[in-house]
Amino acid sequence: MSQLNYHHLYYFYVIAREGSIVNASKKLHLTPQTVSGQLSAFEDYLGTQLFDRKGKRLLLNATGKLTFSYAEDIFALGNELQHALHSSEVGQQVIFTVGVTDVIPKVFTFDLLKTCFEIDESIRLVCREGDLDSLLADLAISRVDIVISDRQLTPGSPIKAYSHLLGETGLTFYADKRSSRKLSKNFPQSLDQESFLICGDKSNQKHNLLSWFETLQISPKIVAEFDDSALMKFFGQAGFGVFCTPSTIEQHIIQQYNVSTIGRTEDVGERFYAISPERKLKHPGVKHLVEAAKRMFEVGSTV
Repeated sequence: MSQLNYHHLYYFYVIAREGSIVNASKKLHLTPQTVSGQLSAFEDYLGTQLFDRKGKRLLLNATGKLTFSYAEDIFALGNELQHALHSSEVGQQVIFTVGVTDVIPKVFTFDLLKTCFEIDESIRLVCREGDLDSLLADLAISRVDIVISDRQLTPGSPIKAYSHLLGETGLTFYADKRSSRKLSKNFPQSLDQESFLICGDKSNQKHNLLSWFETLQISPKIVAEFDDSALMKFFGQAGFGVFCTPSTIEQHIIQQYNVSTIGRTEDVGERFYAISPERKLKHPGVKHLVEAAKRMFEVGSTV
């Protein structure tokens, strides 16, 4: 058998990950006809089909799944080699690209990412924000080096990556100063039928909170839901309802938004994860960021 064509393997890998030739062609910036031809050439080389055709979708068959698992390992090792070589170049600026899910509080992101400039090497930080699915897709093709999220990678994910727990924190609840004195008494039962501002479905916090309310048998009146946590805080500052944040940023919220704390809980909270293509962290920027985050949670608050 002649030597494996790694270009063909990569086209197959992208098609399998994207689920169709059309989607893969967009990722590869090639025409669907070109991508389809490359897949056919690869299957001819192997002497077997790799997909079952279901309409316009391509589903991996048993041989395809085996090939895909090897392709994942091959390209993951290639990415690690690139990082290792790039990081070892003396006098070269190291580009460190961090993906941050848009539900992570901005002050936490700032306090974490500013530690990147403590690294001895010259570093250029690139920060990309988006939803978890799009950032994981970028991680798979090495457009980002690490993803910071409030959710870990789900079992069975097609993305070969690993979740590293950075830390966990309870929640702090706030209200405008006029309402805080009344609500701080008999907390958390005081939240029953009280106007409440909650994070949107993208955040793990919403689901945790609703389960906690149900356990306590209280029913806050949810008057608004926000994907943008900063906007939620402005509404809370204006007196439209109670809101909560991870307790690690409590002091910042009090100072920045001129609100008062009405209570805290450790019974429900948030976890933060670093999602990396490496099980054993080797990238110097990733290692530094994970260690810095763990120190921040040990201290117990960010400023």
